Amino acid sequence: MASSFKSPADTAKACVGIAELKDKAPLSNLILLSFLAGAYIAFGGLLAEVVTGGMAAAGYPVGMVKLLFGAVFPVGLMLVVIAGSELFTGNCMYMPFGILQKRASWMGLIRNWVGSWIFNLVGALFVAYFLAVATGILTAPPWEAAALTVAKTKALGGATFVAAGKTVHSLTWSQVFWRAIGCNWLVCLAVYLAIASDDIIGKILGIWFPIFAFVAIGFEHVVANMFFIPVGIFIGGVSWTQFFMNNMIPATLGNIVGGAIFVACIYWWTYLRGTDKTAD
Repeated sequence: MASSFKSPADTAKACVGIAELKDKAPLSNLILLSFLAGAYIAFGGLLAEVVTGGMAAAGYPVGMVKLLFGAVFPVGLMLVVIAGSELFTGNCMYMPFGILQKRASWMGLIRNWVGSWIFNLVGALFVAYFLAVATGILTAPPWEAAALTVAKTKALGGATFVAAGKTVHSLTWSQVFWRAIGCNWLVCLAVYLAIASDDIIGKILGIWFPIFAFVAIGFEHVVANMFFIPVGIFIGGVSWTQFFMNNMIPATLGNIVGGAIFVACIYWWTYLRGTDKTAD
């Protein structure tokens, strides 16, 4: 009976094959699939904010709010992986696999990373404005206040502010960076587990647990923040400069380190170093 999952070494080889396909993908595919990935992650963020928006105001324990927030958010990555799309954070793992195995080019990596980052942003902004704010879903109480608190916490660069009568400390640049490393370490492991499974249920379970973990812990995902923070900008209370300088830059850098170093480089070194670099 055939196995329903790949070994870690075979999973690493599969990542190399995916990187090779991404390196050669038409630009139009990269643009459209990156837009979809940004939108899919934003759907997960929107669901998480709708589910938990009134819990803090109702006096639920912080841990319970984080638990439910993390429990529903993974729907975004399930759509990304199973339906197919180009997510910057996942590409931080794929493309280094291809580079190290000499199956992808540096220009291909730059094209893939820059293209997916930009159009993930476009997709996330579309959902943030048209589906979360213009629809009124996140502009009605109690969701508006909760969404604004999330955005300010991520984007105010260490400043304090008052939310629901309590003083809240926003994340500093370095805190975002280190949290972003932890985030994409777990996100890329979720993708790695999904690739390892050859059936849909296995992929869903492989994705759910690591994504639930990173969200509940409070790590920083650059594409998710392309939704969370612009919602706060559209509501009012966060600026575009704060969005990019205090969060997008450190989150992007940290996500690259988490995916490229702690997943791609380590697993390549462990399973593929010294193997044939011209064929699977």
